[in-house]
Amino acid sequence: MHEQILIVDFGSQFTQLIARRIRELNIYCEIHPFNNLPELNDNIKGIIMSGSPASCTQPDAPVANLDFMNMDVPVLGLCYGAQYLAASNGGVVEKSNHREYGRANLTLVQESKLLEGISDGSQVWMSHGDTIQTMPNGTEVLAKTDSIPVAAYRFTHKEVYAVQFHPEVSHSLDGLQLLGNFTKKICGCTGDWTPAHFVTESVDFYKETIGKDKVIMGLSGGVDSSVAAFILDKAIGGNLIGIFVNNGLLRKNEYEEVLEAYKGLGLNVIGVDASELFLGRLKGVVDPETKRKIIGNTFIEVFDVEASKIKDAKWLGQGTIYPDVIESVSVNGPSATIKSHHNVGGLPDDMELQLAEPLRLLFKDEVRRIGAELGVPKIILDRHPFPGPGLAIRIIGDIHEKNVAILQDADAIFINEMKEQGLYNKIWQAGAIFLPIQSVGVMGDERTYENVIALRAVTSVDGMTADWADLPHSFLATVSNKIINQVKGINRVVYDISSKPPATIEWE
Repeated sequence: MHEQILIVDFGSQFTQLIARRIRELNIYCEIHPFNNLPELNDNIKGIIMSGSPASCTQPDAPVANLDFMNMDVPVLGLCYGAQYLAASNGGVVEKSNHREYGRANLTLVQESKLLEGISDGSQVWMSHGDTIQTMPNGTEVLAKTDSIPVAAYRFTHKEVYAVQFHPEVSHSLDGLQLLGNFTKKICGCTGDWTPAHFVTESVDFYKETIGKDKVIMGLSGGVDSSVAAFILDKAIGGNLIGIFVNNGLLRKNEYEEVLEAYKGLGLNVIGVDASELFLGRLKGVVDPETKRKIIGNTFIEVFDVEASKIKDAKWLGQGTIYPDVIESVSVNGPSATIKSHHNVGGLPDDMELQLAEPLRLLFKDEVRRIGAELGVPKIILDRHPFPGPGLAIRIIGDIHEKNVAILQDADAIFINEMKEQGLYNKIWQAGAIFLPIQSVGVMGDERTYENVIALRAVTSVDGMTADWADLPHSFLATVSNKIINQVKGINRVVYDISSKPPATIEWE
């Protein structure tokens, strides 16, 4: 077992970011809700208490079992975690006169292992409406800011630390240094969580667990399912049977290209072209949530038919990643539906297959590092995220074959031009959107009344937030010109300059 940091989740929007930062240090960590903490064991070397949208001063504030405070394990409280540690140990936390949000600068008050290597005046990111008015007995202040007298403190008789700011966000310039100090210098972690170790351990685990059983797996051509398939293939070889379904809503030529790539890499993959079935069921459907459910249910139906042809299969492989796992056990239960996941409804209960999920402990950026370790080709590994429902949610309004073909052609020009000009790998996600409006134009001597394509490109780290990509004007001019000249039915191209939030990356 690996050394581990336990993250106690009080519901902060940054909790996953804490975990990702710890993983960057090659240290394994797990997130658990404050009201369902695991028993401590020798592998848990430290505990980090997250922030929260709640306030310590409200009657229904989240309350955790702090038995670990009586144990010999280092603790670090962040924001709400810092306030909760203070209030739970005799300190006083009250509403601030003003909410402190944004950049602040630390003034170091006391030397400590936690702040070692961090310079006086270091920029940190604050986000709180409460403040610690009275410190608990047996504590000392380590740092302050111009606005608050307690920005960081520690308990003098044990390795318990707390900071009022968020070291996990990039705006805290020395945040990773602080988290490294806590995990390595205070907790004694060595950093043994590496891609090479993960691959070796995963392959050995599934080789032993699955043995000679057959595994079936739905593949999409995306990073997650492909990397999961590579791990299982290394463990069980030809007993992994992949099913790649063409729903008619993939990018131009993607079905043929990805299927060929899989087979060229030696993966045992069955291709199923069900595009007519999907497009037929989507005809006349405008509502995006209905589109998702039709696609999800149809995929399950097609997959089930193909899977039933594979005799003696006992396992179902999936590309589940850690954010999916966290979401299912979040502090307040699954989050409110913003959109349905593309595996809508789950697979049929009567399949009675055991799950093989090699990536369920990994974040997206870790999946890519594991893929590189496995030798997954860049055509798959560097692929932008692509929505499960495919182009269905990039065609606003009704879906029919003509609109799909137009969007595929426009999207191909946009993506290929990005690759040719060296922009593709600088972008988190990009694509074209078919708008349900027509605009007037002039081509030659004739007036036209044709469709509009919107281009969307964003930069991001994990997709949780995103900024619109400031692409060169010359690039956009070239793409617009090519689309209008080469794609019949388009006479206007626009570029989306909305960030997430308040917008989302996809339009539907």
